[in-house]
Amino acid sequence: MQLSSTLSWLVDAAAETAGANRLLADLGSHLITDGLPLAGGALTLEVPHPLIARRTWLWRADNGEVIEALGFAPEQPFAMPDMVGSGNAGRRWLGTLAPGPIHEGTIGTRPDGPTLGWIGTRAFTPAEADQLREAARFMAAPLAALAARATLTAALEAYLGRRSAARVLASPLRRNTGETIRAALLFADLRGFTALSESHPPAEVIAALDAWFDRIAGAIHAFGGEVLKFIGDGLLAIFPVTTSARSASEAALRAVSAARVGMAHLDVERRKQGLPPLPFGAALHLGEVHWGNIGAADRLDFTAIGAAVNLVSRLEGLCKPLEQPVLVSGALAAETETPLVALGSHELRGIARPCAVFTLPEG
Repeated sequence: MQLSSTLSWLVDAAAETAGANRLLADLGSHLITDGLPLAGGALTLEVPHPLIARRTWLWRADNGEVIEALGFAPEQPFAMPDMVGSGNAGRRWLGTLAPGPIHEGTIGTRPDGPTLGWIGTRAFTPAEADQLREAARFMAAPLAALAARATLTAALEAYLGRRSAARVLASPLRRNTGETIRAALLFADLRGFTALSESHPPAEVIAALDAWFDRIAGAIHAFGGEVLKFIGDGLLAIFPVTTSARSASEAALRAVSAARVGMAHLDVERRKQGLPPLPFGAALHLGEVHWGNIGAADRLDFTAIGAAVNLVSRLEGLCKPLEQPVLVSGALAAETETPLVALGSHELRGIARPCAVFTLPEG
């Protein structure tokens, strides 16, 4: 069987393409080489993600540019209705690119599967339309391989965070794999959560937890940190030192300040609804951690451990007795120019030496 250059590429090499954006662009270029009069194309995939329902990649033949449009899950408050609906964004964009008609079809056998659309510089002949359908049929296998990789990556990122997911994918699935890194650490949890969980229905408790985690984790991610672990009503996050300890420390301080603002707004709304506020405590520290796999031989966890993790968790425990929402260790305070208030040195349970403790000024 003699295959065209496009079909040969789809069979032999397309599965190794780095991502859907490149798969679309490379396929379009091969089709043009085979004589198809393409002006652009769009590929839409459903994705397993907590926020994103589908991703559409849009390709221009004239300059090779690929842009991405996201369709958010309908239940998300910031969903973009004009992006919802498989292929809609691609069809609208392609329709403004050239006067030619759009040829669109589902890849594979499922009617709700990936959609691939092309727009021509002129009307497609019946033979050209057949070529496009044949290319879509051959594209199903490499696209399935690419989608499987994307699904695995999305799942790991949702449960582990982007940096940790990348580290897991790049390393053997064995214990004793990891590295020592320096990072600013943030440990935070809610105050009075046990009483809240005992006096309110589970649905209200879960809603409160989700609202709290949205604000604290959102602030952490906004300033370049990563949540390593949700622990009941608390979390552990890291801001790895990539350029300097100062930049990581400043990022952690900005994140906790942003979380305080977000929680203050949330508490105002909760009081309007007759719900109790959600006070929290947070501690920041700078130190070295072992970042990698720990656990049983056949059940692993990817996390950070070490003396620095112990110290930041113990420091957070001082928030209540010192009546402060945020505490900062001397190690992190030494690396920041942010004004801080000294609270003296304090003994921390299980920590050999007293820790110099600081807090953020009021206001």
